[in-house]
Amino acid sequence: MDKVIVARDLTLAYNKDETIINKARFSIDSGEFIFITGPSGSGKSTLLKSLYGALGPQHGSLIVGGVEMKDIAAKKLNFLRRHIGIVFQDYKLIKEWTIEKNVMLPLIITGYSKDVSETQVDKLLTHVKLKHQAGKYPQELSGGEQQRVAMARALSHNPILILADEPTGNLDDYSSQVIWNLLEGANTQLKTTVLVVTHHIPEHMSVDYKHFNIEHGSIYEVF
Repeated sequence: MDKVIVARDLTLAYNKDETIINKARFSIDSGEFIFITGPSGSGKSTLLKSLYGALGPQHGSLIVGGVEMKDIAAKKLNFLRRHIGIVFQDYKLIKEWTIEKNVMLPLIITGYSKDVSETQVDKLLTHVKLKHQAGKYPQELSGGEQQRVAMARALSHNPILILADEPTGNLDDYSSQVIWNLLEGANTQLKTTVLVVTHHIPEHMSVDYKHFNIEHGSIYEVF
């Protein structure tokens, strides 16, 4: 099975005097569903940033989608990000854009035609039950609806990897379950690798998953 992520002696830090992740070694196969847990401040979000290139390795090696992330060139990073979907806790929707255009953003960046983009967005908004909100703006939607828009955006360009940072942290139970169903569906139906940073793993998951924990700078699998 192909490896989507491979870390060898990965060290992450924001400055040379404060190491966040220290010499981590782990790998994630294509099609796996992964949870990353750990206490607040343990480095969960820091690790996630390294996986989409917002923070480069200080030492060691990190390979994502076959690309070495240490000192990665901007052109290669932009290419890699075309194959990654990202879901943030605070949605990060563009408030001046309609819901339809927000979901279309990765397709625009990737260079899909207008017709293909509109068809894909229509299908995804129907899937997340928000087609009737296509012409509205993010601030007109509830938090749960905005996160569903963020999920549709993350799925729009058929990514090989979805990275989700506390995707249900601010949501009610109903909206949280919708998001988990969407993530599970991406994993089981599309075979997308899914990595979720969270404080709490849901009790009832219908997919097999692996669980990694971060503590005191170390990353280890929980069995």
